[in-house]
Amino acid sequence: MMMKLMGRKILMIGFLTTGLLTNVVSLKAQIRPMGNQYYENQYLTNPAFAGISQGLNVNIGYRNQWRSIPGSPVTMAATADYQYGKVGLGVSVYNDKAGLIGRTRVMGTYAYHLPLNGDSRSLHFGISLGIMKERLDNNKIIAAPDDLPAERFNQRKGFVDGDFGIAYTDQRFTLQAALPNLKKFLQKDDQNMVDGSTYFAAVSYKIGTALDVVSIEPKISFRGAKDIDNIWDLGTNLKLENNILSFMGMYHSDKSSTFGIGLSYDKFFIQGLYTSQFAGERQNTGADFELNLKINLFNPQK
Repeated sequence: MMMKLMGRKILMIGFLTTGLLTNVVSLKAQIRPMGNQYYENQYLTNPAFAGISQGLNVNIGYRNQWRSIPGSPVTMAATADYQYGKVGLGVSVYNDKAGLIGRTRVMGTYAYHLPLNGDSRSLHFGISLGIMKERLDNNKIIAAPDDLPAERFNQRKGFVDGDFGIAYTDQRFTLQAALPNLKKFLQKDDQNMVDGSTYFAAVSYKIGTALDVVSIEPKISFRGAKDIDNIWDLGTNLKLENNILSFMGMYHSDKSSTFGIGLSYDKFFIQGLYTSQFAGERQNTGADFELNLKINLFNPQK
């Protein structure tokens, strides 16, 4: 009986230690968002961008972080948004796994686009509501098959979550702000392994148009998350005539950098991104690689 009790205590300590390490991995993974959110799929960060452009926009993204580490974070995201008059409708599915913890988030979005002066100036409002579910991978836990802490964690029901965003746009200037993970403002849950981002804000200015040989869009953004330093991002997106080829570069205040190259053909846009290690990471962790596909359908302009 004594040996069984000691065994359970050892398993409990092992589970808690593993959970703590996993929390650290998840938190670091979370402060590094998908790279296509900066330009090509801003709906990922701000629901006000759902349906901001004509047609049905479908985006699919995959990212692998720190590939040399066992249990390294893997993220998959898919969004679809559609413009119907002044209304934008969207749906997003986000799944990431870091260590033992997997999270799935499914959201529906309603946005309203209010013209201020013809089609050149507009205010955009958006709200997303959906379900978040967190789960531990029992197959990777070194413990008894009927380990109670893990089972209790997995038995928790998914919870309702939401995002809110606002943006101002004209032909060149974009100013935006968003409050993601609204649940944390309404109810604190100490069992959540990762609390999520606290805010997002960004401003950008376009120089040139799609008809010019070269156009660029400098941008600066600010991101906040609980228990870590706020992060700012500074960079630009360069596009060649008719957006056939694009080059993106962003420097982050955690001393990492993101570089991307994209190719557009007809209704399709494919983009690959590379993000270097941030300050404090071990040199053998490996960098981040991301691949995104965008499809624009039912657009009368194309």
